[in-house]
Amino acid sequence: MRRILGSVAVAGAVALTATACGGTSDSSSNAGGTSPQSPAAAAAGCTEKGFTGTTDAKTVTVYSVDGLGDWYTKRFAEFEKQTGIKVQMVESGSGEVVTRMEKEKANVQADLAVTLPPFIQRAAAADLLQTYTPACADKVPAAGRDTADMYTAISNNYLSWIYNPDQAKPAPASFKDLLDPRFSKRLQYSTPGQAGDGTAVLLELQHVYGKDGALEYLKQLEKNNVGPSSSTGKLQPKTSKGELSVANGDVQMNLASVHNDNSNFKLWFPADDTGKKSTVALPYYAGVAKGAPHADAARKLLDFLLATDAQAALSTDVRGLPSREDVKPADSNTAEVNALMQGVEVYTPDWNQVVKDFDADIAAYNKAVGH
Repeated sequence: MRRILGSVAVAGAVALTATACGGTSDSSSNAGGTSPQSPAAAAAGCTEKGFTGTTDAKTVTVYSVDGLGDWYTKRFAEFEKQTGIKVQMVESGSGEVVTRMEKEKANVQADLAVTLPPFIQRAAAADLLQTYTPACADKVPAAGRDTADMYTAISNNYLSWIYNPDQAKPAPASFKDLLDPRFSKRLQYSTPGQAGDGTAVLLELQHVYGKDGALEYLKQLEKNNVGPSSSTGKLQPKTSKGELSVANGDVQMNLASVHNDNSNFKLWFPADDTGKKSTVALPYYAGVAKGAPHADAARKLLDFLLATDAQAALSTDVRGLPSREDVKPADSNTAEVNALMQGVEVYTPDWNQVVKDFDADIAAYNKAVGH
């Protein structure tokens, strides 16, 4: 079920340059069709500015999970300036992105969907996405691309936990620490099955304790849990204000909150019973909606978000990490992330297997915690 990727290494100081990259021509495994290819990717090299495709669209609608707001604001303004296409964004939780698309399947409103795993995989399985190979997709590692070209990672991210240093004394260091009665009704994590980060909590515990062990642990943890939360982002201000002592989160969103909002919490990764720390890879995946009213504009926008300039700006805009392995920012924000991740094992679940087990796993979770 799980594929270990190994520990995150500190990125070397690499100067950013305009990079040419060839497009892919992978065939879609969906009904034997061929994935459309961006005009940029089809060219001799990956054209990163002045996209060659044409569209009459004046707007493009993006359904996105929260977390990349500041990056979106700046990049969408640049995209509109270059193309004349205005981006309209609907922001919600990871699961809500897909739920809304399912409800609108007969009258599609979204053009581009951005969400976390396993929800992007659920969208693909529900026939809510169409195949597309964006420009420079070959520069995104295999773990960040769907084999059928339904979705591609636009930013890397990882599950994290946060604690309020004024409330959590001493600071927690392990999963066992979170069972301490001192955290009674002072701890909250976003709900598995509703939030991407919350689902990652369940997957992380399955990785550490096995499926049965994870359920037993969460059953014990429920004594300290405030209750369900469909949004991980809403746990940040609660922890910062001291309403919570501990909560889950993700690295990019939590670091952005600390620096942009002066949030009073610290990031950490719970250790298992042997002292080993690990986390779950949680890329922001993007896919063009099936039946999108402005599909060409959505493809053009996805190309734009994978271009070198946009990828490099993730670090400065939102303390995010590029999904393209050839874009390696050397700024202090990236150095901070790499320092934080030192000694933490990163693994990626088999997301397709996660989707297959999803309903049964969530039902078992709800039964274990009494939801």
